[in-house]
Amino acid sequence: MWIVRLALRRPYTFVVMALLIIVLGLVSIVSMPTDIFPAINIPVVSVIWSYNGITPNDMSQRIVTISERAATTTVGNIQHIESESLPGVAVIRFYFQPGANLGEAIAQLNGISQTILRITPPGTTPPLIIRYDASSVPILQLGVGSKTLSQSDLYDLGLNFIRTQLATVRGASIPLPYGGKSKEIVVDLDLHALRAYGLTPADVSAAVSAQNLILPTGDIKMGPRDLNVLLNSSPKAVSMFNNIPIKTVNGAVITIGDVASVHSGAAPQTNIVRQNGRPSTLLTILKNGDASTLSVVSNVLKALPAVRATLPRSVQLKPLFDQSIFVRAAVNDVIREAVIAACLTAAMILLFLGSWRSTFIVGVSIPLSILASIIVLNFMGQSLNVMTLGGLALAVGILVDDATVTIENIHTNIAQGKTLQRSILDGAEQIATPTLVSTLSICIVFVAVVFLHGPARFLFTPLAMAVVFAMLASYVLSRTLVPVLIYKMLHKEMHANMDYEEGSTGGGGNLFRRIHHSLNRPLTDSAPCILGCWSLRCSTMR
Repeated sequence: MWIVRLALRRPYTFVVMALLIIVLGLVSIVSMPTDIFPAINIPVVSVIWSYNGITPNDMSQRIVTISERAATTTVGNIQHIESESLPGVAVIRFYFQPGANLGEAIAQLNGISQTILRITPPGTTPPLIIRYDASSVPILQLGVGSKTLSQSDLYDLGLNFIRTQLATVRGASIPLPYGGKSKEIVVDLDLHALRAYGLTPADVSAAVSAQNLILPTGDIKMGPRDLNVLLNSSPKAVSMFNNIPIKTVNGAVITIGDVASVHSGAAPQTNIVRQNGRPSTLLTILKNGDASTLSVVSNVLKALPAVRATLPRSVQLKPLFDQSIFVRAAVNDVIREAVIAACLTAAMILLFLGSWRSTFIVGVSIPLSILASIIVLNFMGQSLNVMTLGGLALAVGILVDDATVTIENIHTNIAQGKTLQRSILDGAEQIATPTLVSTLSICIVFVAVVFLHGPARFLFTPLAMAVVFAMLASYVLSRTLVPVLIYKMLHKEMHANMDYEEGSTGGGGNLFRRIHHSLNRPLTDSAPCILGCWSLRCSTMR
């Protein structure tokens, strides 16, 4: 083959190519994201409507139905729609066709949602439109506890101090804390006092809304000075809310303090988190998009000492759940199995070929093929996960074929008395077509993943690509680098091979060759008997 002749004429070119594969492969391993599963890009957009106090039936009929009908007439590539109506909240999920432009779909949903606000119940606010990403999963949970601070203080620390500092970690998304109590200014109404003054709770609410304002004013010029005019009618202290007037009754001004008690409190608690039996707050850290789970968790854990330095000494901030442990264990298990498979493969080659040089050549071609596959996967935006590593581990046993068949056929030509260069050229040419056909036959098996749909496609496509790229790289290396290594390393084995073919038992003093010869001797000695028995059986049958 022309490529084999080129490799023998320019051996250092392909040696440099192998070194380049090693460098780029190691860089790709370091830079690629690491996770349990590949990124699952499901084209789903959620539209969340909220209207406090409305029943699920009214939410479904007066908001959800209108939104769905409007979307189906203006938004394209919709596959199907799912909706769920709850008291005060409705979630509409729009599933789009594979390959749909979600950015365009979100813009269309946003536009039609703003349009239908006029025909929804008065006071309806625009919906929250978010893109669903199956890769955004909890990867780390932090518990915020204290023996002295209240639940409101813990919630405030988690929301305004810890969360804001960890949100700067690349690839991390932190929703609102769970547990604790959200701080609010609470107005406890005295219903008897309200009835005595002829007031209603709506009067108190209107008074607070009308007089708790921050209004823009402007500036005033006084000679050479330009002064800002500040008009802030919002009380500066909680106790000042008691002085807000509500109504004048019989010449007397009724304030909030006459009919209610204003104090700093918390909203009604809807969830609770306990850590070691004590109420605490839980912060959940999500992974965004294609970010690496290991890198996100590592960066968050590195930032924790600086965060703890800004918190009171009584606050305990510690990880309660760490998904990177499972990710690292899964990846290490796959790598360990791949290494075991490679070692067993090398041992079998050494046992049956009886040449450590040939085993070394095959052992070099296997990791180079794997690194070449990793380079291509990195350029295609894939990550190191159980599926890609599993595909590479699956390919380890198959990658041996190209290099092993090439070496074995070259050994056969050497045993026929040819020169080493002629043996390499003839041996490579004789198996060029069969090895190409076998390689393509294996690759064709994985073409079926193209016809998969949904999450299965995102899971098994990286596995198929890992196997196919490794197989193609193995074939190219068996045509280029393997002949170069054979030409450089098998000069000393030529006479030993000739002696072995002539029946020498010494094996040239090579331990591996003596073991190889001792294993093959029973087969060689029994071959005439087997052939004689076979001939006698054929004669008897005749």
